Amino acid sequence: MSSKQISPLLRSWYKWKALRLPWRKKFLIGLDLQGNTYWEFRDVRGDPSDPAVRWRRIVEYPRNTHFGDVKVPPQWHQWLRYIRVKPPSIQEQHAEIRRQQQIKYLAAEADARWEAKPRYVDAPGQVMGQPVAALESKAARGGSSTQETQSGEGSTQKDTIASGLEQEQGQQRVQKDSAKDDPWKQPRRGGPSEAWQPNAWTPPPASKR
Repeated sequence: MSSKQISPLLRSWYKWKALRLPWRKKFLIGLDLQGNTYWEFRDVRGDPSDPAVRWRRIVEYPRNTHFGDVKVPPQWHQWLRYIRVKPPSIQEQHAEIRRQQQIKYLAAEADARWEAKPRYVDAPGQVMGQPVAALESKAARGGSSTQETQSGEGSTQKDTIASGLEQEQGQQRVQKDSAKDDPWKQPRRGGPSEAWQPNAWTPPPASKR
């Protein structure tokens, strides 16, 4: 990625804005490869070398650039967040672009080498596949083991069904025996006083005077 072409007039204007004159509140710090400019400014005028003056950092985008297309490089992000003191130079930004391109190239080479290696999941008969004989022997062994597994599963299912029927029959017998010997369903036997009920009150006849 190359930096945008800057006209001599615009370059001269940038140099003029970068001068730290005492009466200025805003100074140009630098620009990136996309044409964004980065500035420092202060809220009050005064001596720029005064340590009590707090500087603020901003970025300005070109007017013909949509906000969704604006991209700020990581080096300038660090400068805007006060992580780095000195702003990145144009040479440093070009070196970062070359480093990213080299990383992408090496990653593509590594992917190509990985794709060139044979795979165990390839179908037989292909260029990158495994030998057909080995796969056929494995398939034959797999078929015999599958038949043994299916026969074993069939016998297991029969045993499970037989044991389930025996359990159901045993439960039915237990329920019948418990219904016969249920003490709550038998008639209750109690003493003679349990059936006693009080009679209605009848007053005695009045005596004659």
